[in-house]
Amino acid sequence: MTNTSTSNFSTSSAATPSLQQDLSQDLQHNPPQDLTLDAALPRQEALNSLMEQIMAVYSVSDDEGPLTDIVQRFLEQQPHLTVRRHGDTLVASTNLNKPRRVIIAGHLDTVPVIDNFPPRWLEPGDELIRADVAEGHEHERIMWGRGATDMKGSDAVFLYMAATLTNPRADITYVFYDHEEVAAEKNGLRKVVEVHPDWIQGDFALIGEPTDCGIEGGCNGTMRFDVVTHGIAAHSARAWMGRNAIHDAAEILNRLNAYDNRAIEVDGLTYQEGLNATLISGGNGTNIIPDECRVHVNYRFAPDKTLEQAKAVMFGQETAELKQTGTYPHLGNGEQTAPGGVFEGFAIEMKDESPSARPGLEAPISASLVELVRERTGREPLPKMGWTDVARFSQLGIPAVNLGAGSPLLAHKHDEQLPETDLLRMADLLIDWLE
Repeated sequence: MTNTSTSNFSTSSAATPSLQQDLSQDLQHNPPQDLTLDAALPRQEALNSLMEQIMAVYSVSDDEGPLTDIVQRFLEQQPHLTVRRHGDTLVASTNLNKPRRVIIAGHLDTVPVIDNFPPRWLEPGDELIRADVAEGHEHERIMWGRGATDMKGSDAVFLYMAATLTNPRADITYVFYDHEEVAAEKNGLRKVVEVHPDWIQGDFALIGEPTDCGIEGGCNGTMRFDVVTHGIAAHSARAWMGRNAIHDAAEILNRLNAYDNRAIEVDGLTYQEGLNATLISGGNGTNIIPDECRVHVNYRFAPDKTLEQAKAVMFGQETAELKQTGTYPHLGNGEQTAPGGVFEGFAIEMKDESPSARPGLEAPISASLVELVRERTGREPLPKMGWTDVARFSQLGIPAVNLGAGSPLLAHKHDEQLPETDLLRMADLLIDWLE
């Protein structure tokens, strides 16, 4: 396809590191001022242009503001949309009095850059194109760079739809939100749901997380917490005068190794659970018996459990007495001793938690999308193993699925990349479904 935009993109992988660094800094400090769309272009070329423009805007979590500003101006140019903003989250809605409303959501932030910004188009045969990406896409360009799959490809499709889909069969609410890639407390969608729940109402929701344009239903829940041991500091030459907190942590690791990470079927989809230590820290010096050790644990739990039920597995059931005294592990209440569960008797400090979501594939409106995807791609729905914001919609009673451009296996990788025809495939699917 011909590149019709006028950005500073390079299509060569031979640019020197110093030139790439200079361009990266220039784009961070001088982002493009406006998004443009020539709706008369063939759909592929129009999608490529939007993709190129938003990829050129640096939007690592905490720095989404410039991209939000640009997207807001673009959405406000569409006369059929009502645009509202809270923080760096945008909500743009049609008001056509249709019998149903579909929510289409995508996050604008990315994970930190790893020598993969600024982005660029890779021409066929470029050595940076991954073999698994090239397969089936041998004669097309590939967008390379931070956010290509997670999830600016889907964002580009949503922006194209927001501008061109003026008379859909259902009213549409587009949500472009910030801080998805960091702690849940910062999540822009969460904040809008709490402050403006009337903005986020609908019969079905779709989040553009990368799924290779297939449907991934529901999601595992997640919680992160420290399991803490406390010892007594002493000189290592007189270790008997202290107690070694790192040694005491061996029992934590034993319990982790003994835990049965099960595969659990929920509404026809099978979710794999996982309980893993991801960080460990302790000690104050090479000749000091450590008086504290922390094992950071991540529990990914299937959507057969609520957040409270998952906590009960880890820490035992919360009783009325524990709730009244505030001595059960909760976010913000420091270290509390687990009264039961996997980590019974250990001090726990909660760090982050997000609920799971059931698949949500039984509602008629989601069933019609499942059938269209099956017809076009031959793909059946899969379970979403990672956590996504479908869980927020599930809590609101809104069935939700993940469907987006790009491979989920490439999200957050240093060589994140997306074939241009993934944009067209996703746009064709959703537009045909909604028209």
